[in-house]
Amino acid sequence: MADNTIKIKINGFEVEAFDRQPLIEVAEKIGVKIPTLCHNPIIEPYGVCRVCTVEVRHRNRVRMVTACNYPVTNGIEVFTDSERVIRNRKLIIEWLLGRCGNVKVLNDLAEQYGITEPRFGRGTDDCILCGLCVRMCQDVVKANVLGFFERGPKRYVSTSFDQTSDLCITCGACASVCPTGCIKIDKLEEGTYKEMPMGPVTPIHIDFMQAVPKKAVIDKESCINFKTGGCKVCVDVCDAEAIDHSMEAKEKEVDVGTIILSTGFQLQNGEELKEYGYGKYPNILSSLDFEVLNNANGPTGGKIFTRDGRVPKSIGIVHCVGSRDKKYHEYCSRVCCMYALKFAHLIKEKIHDCEVYNFYIDMRCFGKGYEEFYNRLLREGVNFVRGKVAEITDAALDKSEQGKLILRAEDTLIGTVRRIPVDMVVLCLAIEAQKDAKEVSHFFSCSVGRDGFFIEKHPKLAPVSTAADGIFIAGAAQGPKDIPDTVAQAGAAASAVLSLIQQKEVEAEVVTASIDEEICSGCQICVGLCPYTAITYNKDKNISELNEALCKGCGTCVAACPSGAAQQKNFRDNQIFAEIKGILAV
Repeated sequence: MADNTIKIKINGFEVEAFDRQPLIEVAEKIGVKIPTLCHNPIIEPYGVCRVCTVEVRHRNRVRMVTACNYPVTNGIEVFTDSERVIRNRKLIIEWLLGRCGNVKVLNDLAEQYGITEPRFGRGTDDCILCGLCVRMCQDVVKANVLGFFERGPKRYVSTSFDQTSDLCITCGACASVCPTGCIKIDKLEEGTYKEMPMGPVTPIHIDFMQAVPKKAVIDKESCINFKTGGCKVCVDVCDAEAIDHSMEAKEKEVDVGTIILSTGFQLQNGEELKEYGYGKYPNILSSLDFEVLNNANGPTGGKIFTRDGRVPKSIGIVHCVGSRDKKYHEYCSRVCCMYALKFAHLIKEKIHDCEVYNFYIDMRCFGKGYEEFYNRLLREGVNFVRGKVAEITDAALDKSEQGKLILRAEDTLIGTVRRIPVDMVVLCLAIEAQKDAKEVSHFFSCSVGRDGFFIEKHPKLAPVSTAADGIFIAGAAQGPKDIPDTVAQAGAAASAVLSLIQQKEVEAEVVTASIDEEICSGCQICVGLCPYTAITYNKDKNISELNEALCKGCGTCVAACPSGAAQQKNFRDNQIFAEIKGILAV
């Protein structure tokens, strides 16, 4: 036995424990459950509810103590369900019912101990004055919003002057520790970190399921410590001592010879399409929302539920939301058809009697085995409606549509407009280029197209190269594509990088521009026009200077230079005129 361990008896069983360890923790360790309403492991216990009262014997002394804050010592004997303990516990429960007669947790305890009608009547309050919320707010969160007011039977918990406090950060800590559930917080989601509309997650979380490295991060906007300087419960419980709230973000500069731009994509904001009701109706999800919901690591463990916890009996999947649409994006997002089919298959696999409707413009099953997968879904009984959904609403025209989401769409195969009621809708939103793609392209001297995606040097001969040497692109940053194509393009970009690195030397362009310093007036027109940022302005000399290693000889500066200082090597005016004279002389 270690120096700081002792031996005690609980209900006749000998137990090893740490000296001065709270009795309730020792009991839990051996599976003895002691009821309590005011104990929370992150708050210093003080036994205010007294429901956890037990009998402790040591030598000739017998005492009734509260288990949550009683420190064990060597040789004591504890009884958690003796006749005296039961009688005392029943009396305490009756007292609490006399104040809070309709609280579920108290009525469950009363039923457990055979109390049918308390001798002191049933009160109408729902707060047992345990003080957990007050101590959490003051000692842990350090927001100091809640407190006790009045005395005796009039005592209650509230904010100062019973008014909404500006100090409240809506962290929900008070509600999380309240044993009776009497604390309600309006719009709790506004004060917590939200990953997706699937619901709030804790400030400490793993960014996404496939994160590399898979490490937890802290969201500063919702972490209590960054708001009040309090809490730090995570620091106390982390055995690895890996949490440091004082860390700051750092920027590192790395010298490299080549760069691969793989900035990915973003989904179109579903709220832009008002006709589809995303953000208005709770059971309308984006494709990523549904992916999270359906994932085994998601909020429901992979089970498909509506927002009110029901298993949907019908689900509509809408293709091409924002894609192939002149109002938003004329291009096809490529991946929507196949992941919509995947969703339909998974829904049928998990909810056999669920009716699944796929609303599509054209089925584009272009890859290996894709058409076969589409035919498989037809055999599984998935419904396909060829037509664009005009609107999604909850306005019911008859009883069969009440409480449903109604998709109104033209079925072009039968030539009629249909109204299909469903419990849930999944929107296959368009893939968009990142918002800062144009800014990034300027920084790296490459170009973006009208659709916002990076432009490759040549669509067939150089699909991963850009106009700037050493800058390559891969993945959805170049355009919408599925995982196999992304992996293939990433491999090609990596090979191109290695090929360039192994050369050790870079071949410069033979035909480049040059600037005559004697003629240059320093107007800087060429500086703004150069697509490769090869021209800089020298303030001391009041002239423009050219970096020949960056110049690609496009001739933009030559055409724009008003003084004629910018000339193209081997294509100077006198050389071209000489060529013309030579041709005419023949």
